[in-house]
Amino acid sequence: MGQGNIVILTGAGISAESGLGTFRDEDGLWARHAIEDVATPEGFARDPGLVHAFYNARRAQAAAATPNPAHAALARLEAGYPGEVLIITQNIDDLHKRAGSRNVLHMHGTLAGALCHACDHRWTAPPEMTAEAPCPACSAAATRPDVVWFGEIPYGAEVIDAALATASTFVSIGTSGQVYPAAAYAQHCHRLGAHTVELNLEPSRGARDFNERAYGPASEVVPAWVDRLLGA
Repeated sequence: MGQGNIVILTGAGISAESGLGTFRDEDGLWARHAIEDVATPEGFARDPGLVHAFYNARRAQAAAATPNPAHAALARLEAGYPGEVLIITQNIDDLHKRAGSRNVLHMHGTLAGALCHACDHRWTAPPEMTAEAPCPACSAAATRPDVVWFGEIPYGAEVIDAALATASTFVSIGTSGQVYPAAAYAQHCHRLGAHTVELNLEPSRGARDFNERAYGPASEVVPAWVDRLLGA
């Protein structure tokens, strides 16, 4: 595989070994609530207090987590690879940043952000957010987490499209391939001639779109792939 730009898509599976649950965990945070109640604009409109309580819990959980060897390997790749490495993450934790990665696009927002849905002002979220908290810019009691919910448009679409169009290698790590538009990225890059790689606990729904596959815990398969790429 020659040099060129690498685009890496990461999902919940890369953070699972840091103690952050995925949608499918039987005993995780998501299992206690219906997705439509805590991760949709309609759910927030019905019960903003419940949604804030849910994300307050997720924020505390993420703050207590630490990056695992998969996050560290991607930071090492960015530092040592001669081409550009972009991480597009569906995760709303900050583990890539804390591991040392700098070129990270959070397509679903972050737990660290707060958003006013009245005036679109953004600011750093406190550890505990409430529905009654006023916006620092317009004073409206319209504070919500700055995360992308189901039915909303992901952030950075233009940047993502440009990166996918010029990628020589596309890598999908820890994602089930069920949430669009991210689920279509591998097929898109494959059709454009990029080398496509899946690193996952098990084959995703779109496994046929990958030229190269390795399955197992992210903390094992991601460092091994980075080592091969860097010739370590």
